[in-house]
Amino acid sequence: MKFPRATRLTKLLGRQKWTYYYLYVIIDIYSRYVVGWLLADRECKTLARLLFEETTTREGILPHTLTIHADRGSSMTSKPIAFLFADLGVTKSHSRPHVSNDNPYSEAQFKTLKYRPSFPERFDNIEQARAFCREFFPWYNNEHHHGGLGLLTPADVHHGRIEERRDYRRDILHAAYQAHPERFVHGKPEPLTLPEAAYINRPEEMKIA
Repeated sequence: MKFPRATRLTKLLGRQKWTYYYLYVIIDIYSRYVVGWLLADRECKTLARLLFEETTTREGILPHTLTIHADRGSSMTSKPIAFLFADLGVTKSHSRPHVSNDNPYSEAQFKTLKYRPSFPERFDNIEQARAFCREFFPWYNNEHHHGGLGLLTPADVHHGRIEERRDYRRDILHAAYQAHPERFVHGKPEPLTLPEAAYINRPEEMKIA
């Protein structure tokens, strides 16, 4: 079984004109869980390799069980990253050329980050940007109830707590229905369901079906 991850890089504006901080993020596309991130003052293939190595080790990824979908930045298409993927038995794919929204999962995660009320227009320095990310990613993984996950958190899905959380919600919804059935015009409510699978490029045979 392949476990798909998506990797994207976005720029955070610094205080000075033409100053950027580069945020690398690795996200599990089914659970939306951010498994690894790194913030740097430059785009660097060495840092990208280090992020991948640390993340795959921490996640306990076995060879030939991982697919990475990455953007076409110089870091993601570099030879060190290609060699690393080969060493780890990782299958790789890249966004289509000149298509900025070819990875909707990462794009949605970046939008959530940049639309946070506390997200500044510009960061004073890289330390401030890192402090923001250290606060944001734990919130996103553990507290953000994702609309694409039946309002579960990415951590609930990533760590296998789906049925536990849905059973808890079902008990609450059924209790509310028993107390006031007149409030539920569509009958007894049930917890929202999750998608069966997640795709960046859906296989052609599934598109036809």
